[in-house]
Amino acid sequence: MPLPKRRHSRQRGRKRRTHWKLTPPTLVDCPHCHEPKMPHRVCPHCGYYAGKPVLTIEEKK
Repeated sequence: MPLPKRRHSRQRGRKRRTHWKLTPPTLVDCPHCHEPKMPHRVCPHCGYYAGKPVLTIEEKK
């Protein structure tokens, strides 16, 4: 396996790492309760998916 003969500069390493960024999660509005949720998942607020109730959500007291 080849090894580098000279050390890479800080700028070169940082240029390579510019693409290591986080992206915020994609959120869509739930068509039933209009709360933000992740796409293609059951709504954690109302429990609906594709217009049908899938989960029963208990209210916190």
